[in-house]
Amino acid sequence: MKQIKILIIKLGYSETLDPEIGKYVSLGDVLRTTPILSALKDKYNNSHISWLVSQEAEPLVYNNKFIDRLLIWDDFVPFQLLSEKFDIVINLEKVSGLCALSDKIEAWNKYGFRFDNQTGNYDGYEQSLKLIDYINQKSIGNTSSNCWQKSLIELLGLKWKKQNYSLGYIPKTKEIYDVGLNYQVGKKWPQKAMPIKKWKKLTKKLDKNNISYSWQEGLNSIYEYIDWINSCKTIVTQDSLGLHLALALNKKVIALFGPTSSNEVCFHKNSVVLNAKDKDMNNIKIKDILKGIK
Repeated sequence: MKQIKILIIKLGYSETLDPEIGKYVSLGDVLRTTPILSALKDKYNNSHISWLVSQEAEPLVYNNKFIDRLLIWDDFVPFQLLSEKFDIVINLEKVSGLCALSDKIEAWNKYGFRFDNQTGNYDGYEQSLKLIDYINQKSIGNTSSNCWQKSLIELLGLKWKKQNYSLGYIPKTKEIYDVGLNYQVGKKWPQKAMPIKKWKKLTKKLDKNNISYSWQEGLNSIYEYIDWINSCKTIVTQDSLGLHLALALNKKVIALFGPTSSNEVCFHKNSVVLNAKDKDMNNIKIKDILKGIK
């Protein structure tokens, strides 16, 4: 049987659901792309999957059991890929240079963003907006009936089986805290953060109820960050990498959302989603967080 050769281009330089191209690597967007790996292996069991990733996001996909070859982006990788042939190329980056590279790689089937020869930009702004609208229209309440993972898997012609995120790293820690406070967010969306004074107010309630907790750790290492999340039974988190890592580790999650949409995320049954009134994180109620924890 012929082996199916697949290339995934997802470095984190752009977010698939954000029409614009950001200034920072989105680690969370790389992690939430990983459900396609098991879906691809289900359909093409005799496949060889290569994943092109940035150096910053490498720890999120390193040693993943579904990835046969991990390529770290540098100046020489494009020449290597242009000399190869693939059956399927999936480009989930909107950076013009990566779109152009994807277009030039020889493959039978291609999915994702393409290069526009006339404008010199990626061809996908309107497609991103339509996909966002589609997800929001199909989602009901706090249960994402058509979340991002499901939409992406089905757009690739694969079968949705509620595939979870896939991590290669195995945490070294055991659960020692009742609650982990994942209070920081990335530089791109500082508005996603609940004010620190509200986090401190939450800790007073936790102390009063004899609930052990830990403030966010592992800020300088993704592996240490994963170990910290794994040491907590429940994670209280804003929309960030920590949210997706907690879901990947099957933790109970109290997810706090403001300016971004919770409809894009596929949550577990033991997740509690709190959407801030008027998309303002100041309007998150501590009593609702505490109720979700209990």
